Amino acid sequence: MSRLTNYDCDPKQLSPLTLAFVGDGVFDLFVREEIVCSANRPVGELNKLKVERVRCEAQAKLYEKIAEDLTEEEAEIFRRGRNAHTSHTPKNASNAEYHTATGLEALFGYLYLMGRADRIRELAGNIE
Repeated sequence: MSRLTNYDCDPKQLSPLTLAFVGDGVFDLFVREEIVCSANRPVGELNKLKVERVRCEAQAKLYEKIAEDLTEEEAEIFRRGRNAHTSHTPKNASNAEYHTATGLEALFGYLYLMGRADRIRELAGNIE
């Protein structure tokens, strides 16, 4: 799969927070698919497992696992997302975890819009 739509979109021209907006959905769908395909469970249990994996703390831990495997271009996209100024204050995570999660989401949004679902699978496959 490359992308779901055929809209012309150059992710290199998008802001890091716009990339994170897309990446949040991409990562969420990745986790949902992984959980659903691993076993048929009640929806409440599925949601609990999903939340455990998509929360800021879990995304920050995933970043720690993959940081050394990122290309120079991917690391730059991550840094731009992590350093983007947001008006949001995290409730259940530290500021560092929140910004790391935003960087990871920006990276996944960028990769998705570049048609690099293979790379997303490679990186996100490190989820615990």
